[in-house]
Amino acid sequence: MKQILLAEDDIDFGNILKQYLEISGYQVTWEKHGQAALERFKKDNFNICVFDVMMPKLDGFSLAEKVIDIKPETPFIFLTARKLKEDKIRGLKLGADDYIVKPFEADELVLRLQNILKRTEKASAELPKTDILKIGNYNFNTNRLELTCEDYKQQLTQKEAELIHFLFQHKNQLLKREDILKSVWKNDDFFSGRSMDVFISRLRKYFKQDPSISIESIRNVGLEFKVS
Repeated sequence: MKQILLAEDDIDFGNILKQYLEISGYQVTWEKHGQAALERFKKDNFNICVFDVMMPKLDGFSLAEKVIDIKPETPFIFLTARKLKEDKIRGLKLGADDYIVKPFEADELVLRLQNILKRTEKASAELPKTDILKIGNYNFNTNRLELTCEDYKQQLTQKEAELIHFLFQHKNQLLKREDILKSVWKNDDFFSGRSMDVFISRLRKYFKQDPSISIESIRNVGLEFKVS
């Protein structure tokens, strides 16, 4: 059974959601605030996390940031009663796999969870089995999700690792934005595009130790991952 960590402070809604997910074949650990969810995440292993955004003690965004630091490959979804575009963009910038606005049908959440878990398992399987990829002066450890260069080490999220692997597979080639989005985000909508822009900015910082590596943007076309 897939393990879900649910962080939701609304008792009635959380109870219904937990029961529905368990009926759908998941094992659910439900915590009522962000700090309790964080402590549980440190102790147990979960396949996916579902975090309400507005919670006491530790909000969903802050909780996700701490979860990424601990185990960056774990996928997560945000739930929120707010429809602000800024919230959705912030969630996607953090690397959220989905963002669902309340109210929603429970079976919609189950379907999204199934799709995310399938994509995550497929993406993990598609990363090369060899532990280390050499990218310029960097070593990319695809098992540990680490990027290192001499004394520099960067822990990667699952999506960062997928993006680096995709760009490296197509290095020194002009890539269309929609091709990158469909391959890594599985979606080429506006919010996914904004999320990709943030991830590309991160990768530029990660690779700045080696001047022979660059990610160049071609306006209204796409990107080129240059490795000389």
